[in-house]
Amino acid sequence: MSPFFDHSRDELRRGWLDAWRRGRDGLPLTPLEAQLVDVLQGHPEYHAWLEQGERALAAEFTPEAGVGNPFLHLSMHLALREQVGTDRPAGIALIHARLAARHGQMEAEHRMMEALGRAIWEAQRAARLPDEQAYLEDLRRLA
Repeated sequence: MSPFFDHSRDELRRGWLDAWRRGRDGLPLTPLEAQLVDVLQGHPEYHAWLEQGERALAAEFTPEAGVGNPFLHLSMHLALREQVGTDRPAGIALIHARLAARHGQMEAEHRMMEALGRAIWEAQRAARLPDEQAYLEDLRRLA
């Protein structure tokens, strides 16, 4: 497991902010930071918000507030890219390639996020691992 995922919420958020700052300033990036910056570059709507630094770290995102959590959104991109890069579950890389050919990589990921979120939610609700076959079937309907 990546050491990136062994941290607290604030440490994870700080990883995004630090990668953004280093990328913006043209500093050398670790491979993980380069992935984070690549995701961030696809989301210019978050750039000014990221510049808030500590305020961005402390922000709360509740359903009642009606504002999506940018850290969750960005992390879902990273999760999808990991799945596609390893083709796990088997077949996801082909589904992504088809969607990306039609809509571009970022839009393909956005379309796939709903299925990923649903798979995670259903697994948590049932206290089990995600059902990879149901997840893939959900994704296949997109492609």
